[in-house]
Amino acid sequence: MAASRMRDQLPGWLMPRTALLSALLWVLAAAAFAEGITIKSAELIPNEGGYILEARYDVDLSPTLEEALVRGLTLTFIAQFELVYPRWWTLNIWNKELAGREAMYRLSYNALTRQYRLSLGGFHQTFHGVEQALAVLGRVRFNPAVKEDQIEPGTVYIAGVRLRLDTGKLPKPLQLDAIGSRDWNLASDWYRWTFTP
Repeated sequence: MAASRMRDQLPGWLMPRTALLSALLWVLAAAAFAEGITIKSAELIPNEGGYILEARYDVDLSPTLEEALVRGLTLTFIAQFELVYPRWWTLNIWNKELAGREAMYRLSYNALTRQYRLSLGGFHQTFHGVEQALAVLGRVRFNPAVKEDQIEPGTVYIAGVRLRLDTGKLPKPLQLDAIGSRDWNLASDWYRWTFTP
């Protein structure tokens, strides 16, 4: 009731601008929530001698990270996988880790060729747009993630995956900026699921 009374007191020329401003705020809010890393899928696929991990992420850089990338900063991402045996009689901190893998991806931009480069170890691939590079970064595959001799058939395990920006690889002044900053802290939550071989 108070809101309708307040709307009635607004001048006629201000009402369309108020509606435009609120629509603009909704768009900006939606864009802010779109930044980050979100998991789309993850699974362990049986293979000869073990299991392959295939995970898919949506990766969206914040405007600050995109600008830093174009200005020559290399962004380092860490893909993590773990398989644990849950001990039901204790807290999760005493679960037994059976397998763990990490991969380091480096994303950079070459101003001369105007291309993005994604590196994994000694392998690299170039892209004309950052969207294509982020799409490839979002496809994580560990082969093998788990070997057969590490697990027992019929036992229930908990698998987990995560992808994050490694702020420890940033230059020291930017590491200080990254503390508590949403623009620099880019990471998915741990995604966990039960796995029974």
